[in-house]
Amino acid sequence: RVYVGNLSWDVAWQDLKDHMRQAGEVAYAEVMTESDGRSKGCGIVEFASSDEAQEAITTLTDTELKGRMIFVREDRETA
Repeated sequence: RVYVGNLSWDVAWQDLKDHMRQAGEVAYAEVMTESDGRSKGCGIVEFASSDEAQEAITTLTDTELKGRMIFVREDRETA
């Protein structure tokens, strides 16, 4: 799984999933939200394999999603 940061507040989980699909099969995508439902500007994406997650880190960092340059790194939180 990977952590995606610097998301536009307009990005929904579907947008995130569609964008990350360029790197491989997305098993799960979530945009983190505040208690009032507003986006925190970051998300988690789980890929079918660790190779695909690594591909996302390599190829999708500094790509544009809804007008903002996103960054992708290994998720450091425990599942």
